[in-house]
Formats: sequence, C-alpha cells, structure tokens
Amino acid sequence: MTNLINLEHPLVKLAGEISWDKMEIELQNLYTEQGRPSIPIRKIVRLLLLKEMFKESDESVVKRWIENAYWQYFTGEDFFQTKQPFDPNEFVHFRKRLKEVQIDSTVQEKNITFQTDTKLAKKVIDNCAKIAEKEGVVQRQTYKRLSKQHLDMLT
Repeated sequence: MTNLINLEHPLVKLAGEISWDKMEIELQNLYTEQGRPSIPIRKIVRLLLLKEMFKESDESVVKRWIENAYWQYFTGEDFFQTKQPFDPNEFVHFRKRLKEVQIDSTVQEKNITFQTDTKLAKKVIDNCAKIAEKEGVVQRQTYKRLSKQHLDMLT
C-alpha cells in the first residue's frame, strides 16, 4: 500500500501518532469470546474517526473508504481493498456497546448552589468589611447585618 500513497500525507502521519495499542486495550472489554467474530476494534474506531473528521454518515464513510487509499492505510490495510470493510450497521452496534459502558453523571445529585445576586452582594459586602477592618478603616455602617437579612429572606 505504501507504494500508492505519499507518506507525508496528514492521514499517514496521524496514523503513526495515535496509540492504537492503548486504545485497543481500553476497548477490548466491550467484546466477548462468544458469538460471531466482531469487526476488529482498530478498524471500526479508525473508521469512526474518519467519519467524524470528514463529516460523513455511516453509509458514506464506508463507501468512500473503498475509493480512498489514504483512508484504507489509516485503518490499517496493507493492500488496497475493493470491497466494503463491513456493513455500515456495525457502527450502530459498536456505539451501543460504548453507551452501555459510559456512566452519565449528569443525573447524579451534586452539592452545587448557584449564585444569586443577593448571595453575590452579601459576599462583596462581607469582603469589603473584612478589608476595611484589616486596613483600620472605621465605618459608620457595614451593611453586614442587612445583607444577612436579605439572604435569609431568600431561603
């Protein structure tokens, strides 16, 4: 395959930069030994990368892959192929496997309070009072008690 392509092409360089072994180790637990053989992890992940990089659909990335030696090299082919690497529906099955493993933390409760104008105002007043006290500035009124009353009214 390397006699068909320019080894300085960005996809050729990118293929050499990505740690495919590490990626394969991370994803291998998605597959079991039982059932029909699956698409090699490297091939389907590399095609998913091409799909995203070139804004293709599942069907179009597989069709364009047949025509493009650089895409085939990027996915690990040693020889130019003339048939689709797999049915585009395999992308759906692979994405389902990934979704089953991911944990959605957006539904978990978090201990976060959102600042309101009153909370921010209280914080500013309190900090100004601390600075004034530290610098020895005598204030006639600090508004600390008033800001606390306003904050208590919110809760």
